[in-house]
Amino acid sequence: MIIIAGMLRVAPAERADYLAGCTDVVTQARAAAGCLDFALSADLAEPDRINVYERWETDEDLLRFRGSGPDDSQTPRILDAEVHKYRISTVEAP
Repeated sequence: MIIIAGMLRVAPAERADYLAGCTDVVTQARAAAGCLDFALSADLAEPDRINVYERWETDEDLLRFRGSGPDDSQTPRILDAEVHKYRISTVEAP
């Protein structure tokens, strides 16, 4: 399993508009083969932060979506980003 997690920073006044513009991306990702979860959300404590969480079955599923997904027209609005890819070998109940 692959997890993509981290945060993006945008201008606080633009965060709601940025997230609204991501609705199609979230919908397309969740419908993509191998997508187990996909979420972008406003952080409750920091007005410029967007939390990123994706869960994919395989690298191939992730790459297939990245190759066919929507364009990155919102990329210039991202002021900073810290997003990492994690490989998960086991899953357990908390």
